[in-house]
Amino acid sequence: MMLENQLIKKTFYETFMTAGEKDPVHLLGEAFLEGYKDGTADISAIRFAQGEVYFHKKDYEAAIFKWENTHNDLEPWAKKNIADCYYELGQLSMAEEIYKSIEAESAVLQAEVLLQLFSLYIDQSNMEKADQIIKQAVAFHPDYGDVTEMARSFFEKHRDWKSAIELAANEAIRTESQRWFDMLIDYAERGYTKLFEPSYFLKCLAVLYELDQGRFEQLAEALWTHYQNDRAYFSWLQEFNELFFHLGANRKQSWKRLSELYQDTYFELISGAYLLRDVENFIPNLLTNWIKIANHSYVLFASAAVLAWSEKFPNSLNDEIVREAEDLIFQAKNEFDGLEYSLELFNSIIRWAESQKADRGYRYRWLMQELMDLQTYRVFVAGASGNGKSAFVNSLLGENILTAPTSSIIVFRGGEETEIRKVSDDELITLNFHEFQEAIDRRLNKQMNSSIMEFSLPAPILQENRLALIDTPGFNHRSRLEEAVENYLHLADSVLFVLDVNDPFTENEQEILMYIRECAPHLPVHFLVNKMDEIYDEHEAAAILEETRSRVQAYFPNAKVLAYSSYLRSRKQQHEIHEFFRSLNHGVTEADRVEKMLIFTRQFIHHLLSKWTEMEEKLADSIRWNEEMVAKLSGAINQLADLKNEKVRTITRTFDKVLAEVKEDLTEKIPEILRGCSEMIQEDSDFRSIHLELNDEMNRRIDAHVHERVLPKLYRLLQDWIDTANDELNDCQAFLHEMGEGFNKLFGEERLQLLCDFRVLDDWQRDADRMTSSVELEKVNIFLRRTPYQILLKGAGKLFGVFQQNNLMLYNRYKQFVENEDYIDVTESIIKQLLLQFELFEKTLERDISIFFRKSFAALNQTVDEMKTEIYKKEKDLEKMKTNPEMYHDPLTLFAVKLRQYEWMVVSANRGFSSVTKSS
Repeated sequence: MMLENQLIKKTFYETFMTAGEKDPVHLLGEAFLEGYKDGTADISAIRFAQGEVYFHKKDYEAAIFKWENTHNDLEPWAKKNIADCYYELGQLSMAEEIYKSIEAESAVLQAEVLLQLFSLYIDQSNMEKADQIIKQAVAFHPDYGDVTEMARSFFEKHRDWKSAIELAANEAIRTESQRWFDMLIDYAERGYTKLFEPSYFLKCLAVLYELDQGRFEQLAEALWTHYQNDRAYFSWLQEFNELFFHLGANRKQSWKRLSELYQDTYFELISGAYLLRDVENFIPNLLTNWIKIANHSYVLFASAAVLAWSEKFPNSLNDEIVREAEDLIFQAKNEFDGLEYSLELFNSIIRWAESQKADRGYRYRWLMQELMDLQTYRVFVAGASGNGKSAFVNSLLGENILTAPTSSIIVFRGGEETEIRKVSDDELITLNFHEFQEAIDRRLNKQMNSSIMEFSLPAPILQENRLALIDTPGFNHRSRLEEAVENYLHLADSVLFVLDVNDPFTENEQEILMYIRECAPHLPVHFLVNKMDEIYDEHEAAAILEETRSRVQAYFPNAKVLAYSSYLRSRKQQHEIHEFFRSLNHGVTEADRVEKMLIFTRQFIHHLLSKWTEMEEKLADSIRWNEEMVAKLSGAINQLADLKNEKVRTITRTFDKVLAEVKEDLTEKIPEILRGCSEMIQEDSDFRSIHLELNDEMNRRIDAHVHERVLPKLYRLLQDWIDTANDELNDCQAFLHEMGEGFNKLFGEERLQLLCDFRVLDDWQRDADRMTSSVELEKVNIFLRRTPYQILLKGAGKLFGVFQQNNLMLYNRYKQFVENEDYIDVTESIIKQLLLQFELFEKTLERDISIFFRKSFAALNQTVDEMKTEIYKKEKDLEKMKTNPEMYHDPLTLFAVKLRQYEWMVVSANRGFSSVTKSS
């Protein structure tokens, strides 16, 4: 190894040096000359040493010359040194070529060549090749020098965390060095290990477990934490727990952080965020490992979790683990903050229910808030119908509040002012007294109302004793009893059962009480014998009371029995009732309230499960209703199209009548006007130009008739037409308004506005003004047309008009022609010219009427499109519900598992005695 160190440092020449010799060049020169002469020395070795001396003196050319002539077993090193020279000279390509050509058996030389190439590639900024060569060096000779440290530094500098982690993991396993495990822990804590699948670290963990369990926990925690929000999270939980199970960990070792991680992870997995199929494969292993290592702070949670899971999923856990949990849960130190955990569980279910739009849970939220109030004592006032319970409550409160048999649960509590609230599943609203009476009146509400009526009032007995009365409907049949008892009995801290002194503790009342005791075995029950004023004999009253007390205490040994009259307000009775309630309220235990909170949480879960079918039915009904509405809206669109077409026909036909009337007038009047022009023709007229004069006069008279008679009449007719159209369109708007109101009643909201665009009437009015006020008729050739008779007549006028004796003949001819001509072509031409713009206007009427209805069509079509989109979405939701019921049921199942875990913890706190031991 000494020789290799000399070769690495290029100090082989020192083997030729003698003590005190300071000039290696001179010494080696003499040795070379002597050896060359007698042939006894190893000339190549001397040349190799000379090359080293020249290298240190930076005479690289001389060094290269010497090393090129080295031909012994040092030749591979000489070749490497030649490459070093080119490296120093900056000829990196030449150096690289030589390094790569070296073939040597020496592992040290190979390692040195690789490290030189690594440095060369860094100098060339060729990081890809540098990465490859340092990895090759580590793989070839990881123990050589600082090769692994150089690799680590290189990877970290270039943020190649994948390679850095591979190096640390491999070296940790190979060397079992704490330094490399610490490095790996650091990488994991910084989150870089997420680049790898969890299985990559299993061997490291197994090795570390045997070496240092503290560091094992550190590494496991770091990996666990950073896989938590990663796609490989479930894979990590599966594989780590399989490994950990086989490592044989137990509670004798200290696993504080892992115990906490197991608890947090288990709670996360059953938080409602995952489906059963996602977690059920690895939760058994997780629970098995958790209970094996859980320290005193977590063993209660772990054992309760095991018992809860095994109850819900029998055979998923080993029987031995379940038995261990059963033993541990009653030995564990109980530091369970039941109120906090129970409320957190309930709130998590509420949040999930809101996200599913399943239930707002106002009623259950109210119940939980009530139970969190440890200062108020709640008495469940019950009794059979007709026992005077309402009168008792009224007398107690000092107000006549209950005036008829009720159908609701009413909670009376003390308050500074009177306030009434109705608490239902979907809402919490304030009522006035009249609304309250209507809401609770059994005559108006045959079925028992599941809502709670909260009635706050300034009643001294409630305020002084911090008391709340839970008044129930009178029980006259089993269904009303079961609903009241099952839903609200556990809100109470005790039961006050009202008996009728005339027939106390009947078989029916005994049956009611047995059912109450079955539902809440540990709930105190006390009795009030009412209507004592109906027994006039004091001895008889005392005897009845004593007999009743004897019969009651045979069933309820600790029950108190109080005599009461709702109509006799004696000071003695008032004192006794105050003392009675004061004796009941000795404070409420937190453990008792936790039990009740868990009971109502279970009720809420069952309530949500029943909502699934209700939601399916509601979705299906909503889809059917929307489809019906789409059909109705489509029918309305068709009806509107028919209405539009009808109005197009009606309004256009009315306009046609206007034009027809004008045409008829013009057809009659124009020929008459033209024939009247014959009066212009006189015997002394100049027949050479009479045709011109006639043509001008005819045009003038027609123009005058049109402007003075026709256009004013046409304007009036158009006004009448516009008024008629306005009436027609107003009828349409009224019809559409009625249609919109009908649809909005069905929608239950102002969703549809069917408006019409009355601006078309303004446009028509403007067009009518324009068309009747700016008419300029072109001059018509009436008497200048080239008809054969006119040509002949005009020719005769020119020819014979110069002769006076011919005037009579021309006069008669012209007169006859003008008065007898039919003027059909001229009339048609004038009508066409005059009415052309009106005919063009008529062609736009259908478009204008379509514009009038456009907003209504758009509103209807948009609503249809929206409802079709809604139908499509709801059909998808319904299909999802039917094909993936586990999306709803699985979270509730896991909530129920967590609830059962808390119930077991309550059982542990009570050391086996609790009203929540049944998991039903």
